Amino acid sequence: EFKEKLELPFELIADTEEKMCHMFGVVKNKIMYGKKVKGIERSTFLVGPDGLLAAEWRGLKVPGHVDDVLKAVKSIKALKKAA
Repeated sequence: EFKEKLELPFELIADTEEKMCHMFGVVKNKIMYGKKVKGIERSTFLVGPDGLLAAEWRGLKVPGHVDDVLKAVKSIKALKKAA
């Protein structure tokens, strides 16, 4: 429903069992309110049209991040056109 509501032109992945989170190494121990908790490191993984990992950002900060991802997408598109 989320994909349709936002009219996203790509597939989304729901990792309800955290298998991919562990594969990508984004499950981290954190301290929250003085207690040790398991959390997910904020990360973005860009998968190219070939299904391979094209770029990754780990431990990122939100401001400016969208611009970085869009630059990477445009770069991948340009490389694809040139090929």
